[in-house]
Amino acid sequence: MKAMNDDRAEALETRIDRTNELLERMLAEVAKTPSTHAIFVDAGYLYAAAGRLVAGTEDRRAFDLDAEGLIEALIDRARMIFADSRLLRVYWYDGARRRIHTAEQQVIAELPDVKVRLGNLNANNQQKGVDSLIRTDLESLARHRAISDAALLGGDEDLVSAVEAAQGYGARVHLWGIEAPEGRNQAEPLLWEVDSQRTFDLDFFKPYVSRRTAAAYDATGTARPTREDVRFVGARIAAKWLASRGREALVELFPGHPYLPGPVDQDLLVEAEELLQYSLRGQAELRRALRDGFWEHLRTQY
Repeated sequence: MKAMNDDRAEALETRIDRTNELLERMLAEVAKTPSTHAIFVDAGYLYAAAGRLVAGTEDRRAFDLDAEGLIEALIDRARMIFADSRLLRVYWYDGARRRIHTAEQQVIAELPDVKVRLGNLNANNQQKGVDSLIRTDLESLARHRAISDAALLGGDEDLVSAVEAAQGYGARVHLWGIEAPEGRNQAEPLLWEVDSQRTFDLDFFKPYVSRRTAAAYDATGTARPTREDVRFVGARIAAKWLASRGREALVELFPGHPYLPGPVDQDLLVEAEELLQYSLRGQAELRRALRDGFWEHLRTQY
């Protein structure tokens, strides 16, 4: 009987050792797996809140939004907040008639690392189905361990269920908001449920929102520059940037390619507009050409 008990004890000890070995291997694999984050943008909230903050109106027809520049700024900010994490992608949720992309939405959809998801627009131009799309994506990505952190730019109370669904699978949800000129533009139940909150102010959005005026781009009488004109200006500014900061600055800049840090991108835009005597706000194609010219010159010098 004693020999039998010893055999059982030895077998149990062997199983425990194997279990511990498996746990150690699993923990080692988890430690090697990088954290991943994604950014979820409710465009309806973004246009309404940013428009009101910067242009004094929620009417999209009254202002231009440089979506490309803003998305890059959000990516750059996420890179700072989630320092040890990699970006999965940006999800951009908006409404459209019969879910057919507008020209502006097509431009956004073509951006790298951006996925446009469309709900519907009713007769009153109200979004329908966007909240359910956000919930579906948040829940699916969290369930499959595709993300560890989700940055959610929105304010609707209907997003509470999306937050709860993602958290139920272990993801952390961080609510990003837009400063309200008065009062609050995010539902309290949503604020209660998220893991953290962060609000972006007027200075953050001001470079990317501009109120439309009659003949906004013809005010100076300057003809619209070509892509090559703008690309050349981008290269010219890059040469000046490199001369003032030195080649050491490239070491910090290149890991973020094709994105530029927010302050660098804003300085590039302002200087280019001054050289061209032409506004590039709301002109995604020309803004892209400007950045392309900037990067191309830097790559030749690296």
